[in-house]
Amino acid sequence: MERPLCSHLCSCLAVLALLSPLSLAQYDSWPHYPEYFQQPAPEYHQPQAPANVAKIQLRLAGQKRKHSEGRVEVYYDGQWGTVCDDDFSIHAAHVVCRELGYVEAKSWTASSSYGKGEGPIWLDNLHCTGNEATLAACTSNGWGVTDCKHTEDVGVVCSDKRIPGFKFDNSLINQIENLNIQVEDIRIRAILSTYRKRTPVTEGYVEVKEGKTWKQICDKHWTAKNSRVVCGMFGFPGERTYNTKVYKSRCPLNTLENSHPTPSLVIPSQLFLPVGAKKSKPPPWQQPLVRLRGGAYIGEGRVEVLKNGEWGTVCDDKWDLVSASVVCRELGFGSAKEAVTGSRLGQGIGPIHLNEIQCTGNEKSIIDCKFNAESQGCNHEEDAGVRCNTPAMGLQKKLRLNGGRNPYEGRVEVLVERNGSLVWGMVCGQNWGIVEAMVVCRQLGLGFASNAFQETWYWHGDVNSNKVVMSGVKCSGTELSLAHCRHDGEDVACPQGGVQYGAGVACSETAPDLVLNAEMVQQTTYLEDRPMFMLQCAMEENCLSASAAQTDPTTGYRRLLRFSSQIHNNGQSDFRPKNGRHAWIWHDCHRHYHSMEVFTHYDLLNLNGTKVAEGHKASFCLEDTECEGDIQKNYECANFGDQGITMGCWDMYRHDIDCQWVDITDVPPGDYLFQVVPSAKRRKKSLSTSAGS
Repeated sequence: MERPLCSHLCSCLAVLALLSPLSLAQYDSWPHYPEYFQQPAPEYHQPQAPANVAKIQLRLAGQKRKHSEGRVEVYYDGQWGTVCDDDFSIHAAHVVCRELGYVEAKSWTASSSYGKGEGPIWLDNLHCTGNEATLAACTSNGWGVTDCKHTEDVGVVCSDKRIPGFKFDNSLINQIENLNIQVEDIRIRAILSTYRKRTPVTEGYVEVKEGKTWKQICDKHWTAKNSRVVCGMFGFPGERTYNTKVYKSRCPLNTLENSHPTPSLVIPSQLFLPVGAKKSKPPPWQQPLVRLRGGAYIGEGRVEVLKNGEWGTVCDDKWDLVSASVVCRELGFGSAKEAVTGSRLGQGIGPIHLNEIQCTGNEKSIIDCKFNAESQGCNHEEDAGVRCNTPAMGLQKKLRLNGGRNPYEGRVEVLVERNGSLVWGMVCGQNWGIVEAMVVCRQLGLGFASNAFQETWYWHGDVNSNKVVMSGVKCSGTELSLAHCRHDGEDVACPQGGVQYGAGVACSETAPDLVLNAEMVQQTTYLEDRPMFMLQCAMEENCLSASAAQTDPTTGYRRLLRFSSQIHNNGQSDFRPKNGRHAWIWHDCHRHYHSMEVFTHYDLLNLNGTKVAEGHKASFCLEDTECEGDIQKNYECANFGDQGITMGCWDMYRHDIDCQWVDITDVPPGDYLFQVVPSAKRRKKSLSTSAGS
């Protein structure tokens, strides 16, 4: 009798140990986790192909960056083959994608862009209207009639959106490798009571959803590689053996046969790795060599690598799912669900350390893969990123937003245990800030925090949740959930109290990313001794150190560290001042408005990190000074115009503008660090400098 169980079941070690310190190498990415059990999808009736049309199956293969793209391969007459790109069109691509369960095609590619296939080239000079139920219904030269080579294999890029209720037709051959399985179509069903209560599920039978029925997979030819694939889909980097005394061998009729030694599931076969049981203690914490930046969720971000003590980015040339999965598993996550290209998760700064990375899939670190150390031809517009599969922790069920105008804003309400019962309540708004709001937005899967509110009297939440149940919240920004931040526990203390002072947030799927041009600061820095009688406006705007008040206004002077600064917006949305024009502040001495009281902080630190002098720049004019390529300027200060920085543009403050300095009159000569912090600590950049005598 055949067994329905994988012989290396996905009891994927202790989840917290696998998410360990390495996963904390990213600073701003905690996810919206997918649910294990979803609402039943509506019944989907797939169009029926004419009776005289050959029955085929399709799959997407090759060196791809997402599971919804790849080389088109056709199963016909007992053999997998490819499709030639001659006369192929977007209409044919739509047919391919819909036959695989995707809503539509986004584009198609020619000339074996996903690598050359093998076997016969089944279809050539393919002509589709776009309405066919199957690719086999399109006209062509005939099966196997072609003058093409595999250098002409066609590929498609499908929409990420799936057809609701789509059922993959597996009747051609009832084998698991032919199923186009998505993560929502597979589950790990716990059978032990102790594992049923755990979140996430880490041990149980592997089951695949076919139509409305869940079916187990017989373990004929099942290997550790297959278990690794399933574990990777659910966010775990590896697998371990299961207890054969608990999981008995049986093969009921309601199963799917796994007759191929390396079934592909969702992950391409290049990722199947021989991994044994992991029973040893986890290694001691070490400085990570890779980290993620700029993502909204856990397991998502721009890939950065540490080399010679300096963090740098990775060029996206030849970047694919295989290499991305090495990064994900190195950080303690599962396999990659997308290899992100084109700096879509923000542009980095500094060097580009790696280019043309080619991994086999069995490397423990991205630096073990083949790569080109030369970054010639690459720039930060080509920074590579990843989106990893992460465990379903269920943390979003313990937090909610209420009363907002849309799902992305509202009063923060948390689920806590009080007197043996779970109750919803408010969070005290006292000292509530943008860092705490960031944790909330990421926990709920709503992206970045755009605003944090200490009063929410204008948002009417659930009347049964008007009691404050959490106070004193202080987050570092890397927590998995708000409950992981420091807080007062059951000793709630909210002096202002009342419904009016509940904490609130506004979230956004995108965010600006303000980056300092450090090279410009270095090139333009100089010292100036400036007379006090020329600094009266600067005194009014607090641009001088406190000792300036005791300096003689007629004969005294101040020593200023002056420089130009250029702030780039490399993010995914425009940067705008928080206040509208109605709230801008008029400064009579300089005769201009400030849209933000402080746009950039300038800090001079000693080598121990202690601040010894500081300056700041209020945004009297925040505009698009220059933009990249053909990006259009949107913000200009003239005539009381709108202020901000467009994506791909930068704002320039020249060294000769008032307050564009740090007053170092009281600082003794020596070596110091100069730190520039644009816009509420969104990004820090430190430079070495020396104070002259």
